[in-house]
Amino acid sequence: MTGPWFLYLDESGDLGFNPDKPGRSRHFTICILAVSTTTRNRTVASAVKKTLARKLNPKGKRRRMVKELKANATNFEVKEYFFRQLSGVRFGLYSLTLNKDRLFPELQRQKDRTYNYLARLILDQLPLENATDAVNLVLDKRKNRKERREFNSYIQRELASRIPPNVRLRITHEDSVNNHCLQAADLFCWGIFRKYERGDAAWYEIFQGKVRYDRVYLPPK
Repeated sequence: MTGPWFLYLDESGDLGFNPDKPGRSRHFTICILAVSTTTRNRTVASAVKKTLARKLNPKGKRRRMVKELKANATNFEVKEYFFRQLSGVRFGLYSLTLNKDRLFPELQRQKDRTYNYLARLILDQLPLENATDAVNLVLDKRKNRKERREFNSYIQRELASRIPPNVRLRITHEDSVNNHCLQAADLFCWGIFRKYERGDAAWYEIFQGKVRYDRVYLPPK
């Protein structure tokens, strides 16, 4: 990829390990939507904005504005429409799905450490050595200030030897309501998670041609 890199990191599932807690997921997926060049980045954002405007907030039916495209609240038809807006756009999807049942008990108690480690593992799959301009890593703003600082320090330290010294790494934590590309990442991440968690690959099969890496961490024995 040439030009500035835009890496949008999102997750689906949860890192809860109490087997008695209702709604606990068996898997936890981290996914990166990787886009190069400012033009392609704008096109991805535009695809989300068009989908919101034409499918969820059409003129004459705007009783309550939908401000964010969320995978778990969006039907299959809308997801397909969104993906059609990306026809011909080059981007890649990189994902890692944790099989929570096999995670070591010590790490089950250290959720932030587990999250940071999984994020680093998936970043390792991107050819960061080939970056020629800035690398912009964007996450949904879910962590508190201390957790964000620890995440940033860990990732910067781990990637320092892989990113060329003349290439700037910028990590930001943003509200997904205000970042349309994070919303796109959410749609794709949910599809990958759903494939493992529910055995439902319908949405995944629509975009699987864009998947560059998709593995299970600690797969069942």
